[in-house]
Amino acid sequence: MNLSNSHKESVLSPFSVEYRLETAVDQLAEHLVERFLNHAFAEEIVIVCIGTDRSTGDALGPLVGSKLIAKKPLSFQVYGTLEDPVHAVNLSEKLDVIQKKHPEALLIAVDACLGQFSNVGKINVVDGPLKPGAGVKKELPAVGTFHITGIVNVGGFMEYFVLQNTRLFVVMQMAEIIAAGLAKASSLLVHATGDAPQVRAYPD
Repeated sequence: MNLSNSHKESVLSPFSVEYRLETAVDQLAEHLVERFLNHAFAEEIVIVCIGTDRSTGDALGPLVGSKLIAKKPLSFQVYGTLEDPVHAVNLSEKLDVIQKKHPEALLIAVDACLGQFSNVGKINVVDGPLKPGAGVKKELPAVGTFHITGIVNVGGFMEYFVLQNTRLFVVMQMAEIIAAGLAKASSLLVHATGDAPQVRAYPD
């Protein structure tokens, strides 16, 4: 994905879009392309979709991963699917594997999160690593150069219960928008850089 030795990374402002908007996919894709090009020295792009299908709200990440695998062709390496999720128990192990296989990669983390009622349904893209488990008081490794989160429900009280009782319809819809946005960004990125599109999933 190298474009120019003179390219310098800049800090981009946080991005947010409501998943119900008709233009949500296009807005997300255009912003992601800008972020990918901002890290043009990376040898490849790795998407780490975090979560588990054992909790409805926390299934956003693996749903995105599975939907990405289905949306060929892509120029990403994808970890974390419904079949082979990346979650609290195996996160450190998976990150070790990723570091060995993709030492020069740009890592993007995808995860569900809880937030204020007025922000439920928003998809956010923010610079810096994701701290998975923070909302449910877990200490887990930080992941990503930047991260994508979907606010699936209201936080602040009984987070485990809230995640387990989040509407599957909302999570599915948000996962589709994120996956479609990433897929479209991949296509736009290929046109911008001339790189050949490819997708792979890495099970255990």
